[in-house]
Amino acid sequence: MSFITSLTRMWLTRTVQPFTFKNEYDQILPFAECENLGLYVHIPFCKSICNFCPYCKVRYSKELCDRYIDSLIREIHLVGNQHPGKKRVTSLYFGGGTPALAVDRIGEIIEALNEHFIITEGIGLELHPDNVTEEVLAVLRAAGVTKISIGIQSFRNKYQSILGRKTVDTNKMKKALDAVKFETVSMDFIFALPEQTYDDLKSDIDEAFFLGANHVAIYPFIDFTFTASPIKTMPKKEKRELLDSITRYCMSKGYSRSSIWTFFSEPEANYSSMTRDNFLGFGCSATTLLRDQFKINTFDIESYCDRINSGTLATSLTIRFTKRQRMIYWLFWTAYSTKVNVKDFERFFGVPLKQMYCFELWIAKLLGFVTEENGTYAMTLKGAFYYHYYENFYTLSYIDKMWGIMRKEAFPDRIEL
Repeated sequence: MSFITSLTRMWLTRTVQPFTFKNEYDQILPFAECENLGLYVHIPFCKSICNFCPYCKVRYSKELCDRYIDSLIREIHLVGNQHPGKKRVTSLYFGGGTPALAVDRIGEIIEALNEHFIITEGIGLELHPDNVTEEVLAVLRAAGVTKISIGIQSFRNKYQSILGRKTVDTNKMKKALDAVKFETVSMDFIFALPEQTYDDLKSDIDEAFFLGANHVAIYPFIDFTFTASPIKTMPKKEKRELLDSITRYCMSKGYSRSSIWTFFSEPEANYSSMTRDNFLGFGCSATTLLRDQFKINTFDIESYCDRINSGTLATSLTIRFTKRQRMIYWLFWTAYSTKVNVKDFERFFGVPLKQMYCFELWIAKLLGFVTEENGTYAMTLKGAFYYHYYENFYTLSYIDKMWGIMRKEAFPDRIEL
């Protein structure tokens, strides 16, 4: 598995050197000139810990949550004050954890960000199904949240049981969503669960749109080594058949595909914190991507609060990109949208895409992974599956290793991937 990703990395970056993350960082972040800059805020608290979830989270306590958010707001001002005036950004997303556990302070966080940034494409926030109540939604809407993403995983009881979740009260959810309106209501599902069928997933999608969703995300189950999940992964052939069949079903219903895993029923409905050229991350485990570097904050909440309260950024590790490394990162996450525009690549890097990756693009077309039309490379169904297949390798070879170490060490000295 790591051999495949290492070989791909060496070929595409034209070097045998690994991706090297070091225990260093810039106290002044060069984000002022970044275009298409997004914002992300991490709230790491949950009422209970799902055994399949790999993200940075701890059990909720009000005292710790308030102390953490005090530090989070200090970090926002610490970074925001580095840029005179207000910087225009695309969007703001809250992830977790369960951000709604801090619903009474979401408005305060948004106010702090609004002091330094002009958010042009809306504010999104992740919700646990238990948090989808009229009271919570009304507070979020009043605070400025325009998009919500509800982590359903599955409406089917057999999968709720496997995932350690309880049955979703769909009547209560529909009533709340009918009462408080958002531009985007997205619902997340996991596919490739044991013995999951096309009918299982189709029923989930149908129910989501019936309840008020105008956007769905269907993420593959990935078995991280540091989670306690007992779930076994679905074989490759079955997984491809399931992904292809559910994609065809969504397209037959008139839904548009906005990324490998997402479909929407209304043109303005979108929800993605990933497809940004650059972004600033706030909170423990949050990542920041700038033109020439990628950094990640410590996963440890106490260490995060201590660093921020001392007036220092809570950066744990930083990689400073070579030009080829930055190109691969850009291409990988831009391709998540299923399309790559050659003008966008040249605008960002100053060189034509074909000049850098002519052979690779030719191979991708030859294998039937992409088609090319009017300067845009678009993934086929086959290409989308193999993107997913490689992302699985990438996740287990790189992200799994990095997050596994950072869950144990607040500030590792160095990680090579």
